[in-house]
Amino acid sequence: MKNRIENITNVLDKNKANAIEVFDLREKNYFVDYAIIASSLGTKHTSALLDHLKRDLKGDEKFVHVDESGDWIVVDLGDILIHIMTPEYRTKYDMETFLSKLADGKEGQSSF
Repeated sequence: MKNRIENITNVLDKNKANAIEVFDLREKNYFVDYAIIASSLGTKHTSALLDHLKRDLKGDEKFVHVDESGDWIVVDLGDILIHIMTPEYRTKYDMETFLSKLADGKEGQSSF
């Protein structure tokens, strides 16, 4: 699994994705083991990053499902989800906070 995560993040990094984060969600009652979030430079770059992933990971990964919009692409690899978002969408939807709380075991907890 470590090699798979490294391969994915390397493809994103070498193709100029920004702020790549990996969340370990194993044993966290989530439907995947890992989530990866990366920012694109814009809508065209979001699509280009998906193309790079498909080409560079061909044969190594099975793309179960891909949900595309211009600003946010979600790639489902079965046990890994990859979110590629424009900076505006990443800020708007703030997946980091949700996934960080989930990974830290703080989902459902309130802070006062």
